[in-house]
Amino acid sequence: MSETGSKVEWVYSEKLKEHFMNPRNILEDEETYQDDGKGIVGNMKCGDEMMIVIKVDKEKGTITDCKWKTYGCASAIASTSILSEMVIGMTLEDAYNISPKDVAKELGGLPVHKVHCSVLGDKALKAAINDYYKRNGLQHKVKEEETRVVCHCMNVTDKEIEEAVLDGAKTFLEIQEKTKAGTVCSECKEDILNLIEKYRKEHFD
Repeated sequence: MSETGSKVEWVYSEKLKEHFMNPRNILEDEETYQDDGKGIVGNMKCGDEMMIVIKVDKEKGTITDCKWKTYGCASAIASTSILSEMVIGMTLEDAYNISPKDVAKELGGLPVHKVHCSVLGDKALKAAINDYYKRNGLQHKVKEEETRVVCHCMNVTDKEIEEAVLDGAKTFLEIQEKTKAGTVCSECKEDILNLIEKYRKEHFD
């Protein structure tokens, strides 16, 4: 929502509002739910935390059920609700390759400052799929995100820069303000600028 004067207006699509007001596949029986894979991720900067659990048809390698639980915002709730519908019936490989942009498109768009919410569900789903692989002796299928230190002076990684871009950073100065990367010797400036461009194309364009 946005607030203009005394008026409060929705800046979200009708589909997003529907999934926020009536979310699908919420995990209500956590104590008794027998999942085949579980993923938990959190973004402490905005206070979001996400858990996704899946059930899998082991013969077909398809997701038969997907439930979730979050303490996130309206966009996190709506994006994970629609994600949970999208992946049921999919193969694990296809579900793993769903991108946050796919989710945002299905919702009819997300405000730029809320794109990070769709990334939260995406990461939790990937973690749940990897957890399924690990439980079933399929370690060769596990895909772990590799992290690279970009700013050695301040020990800032590429993933931290990605989070900053998702949180609205568009320039080198804004990355410096959010992460402190490049504030000592600035030798990493060109690398950071390339990462800003990469993550903006990946998540926004």
